[in-house]
Amino acid sequence: MKELLEKIAASIEAFNTDSQLQAEKGNNAAGVRSRKASLETEKLMKEFRKMSISHSRK
Repeated sequence: MKELLEKIAASIEAFNTDSQLQAEKGNNAAGVRSRKASLETEKLMKEFRKMSISHSRK
């Protein structure tokens, strides 16, 4: 679970960095990277939800 939380934190950090570059400097490549990071974060969050539910049922 700890490893998953680290991956989620890294993905959110990447999203924040790239989305700020796009918003502040108009960097289109950073926009592509931020969208990719958002999809990765979504997958990780779904995995977290599954793990969380299974841990709470024990």
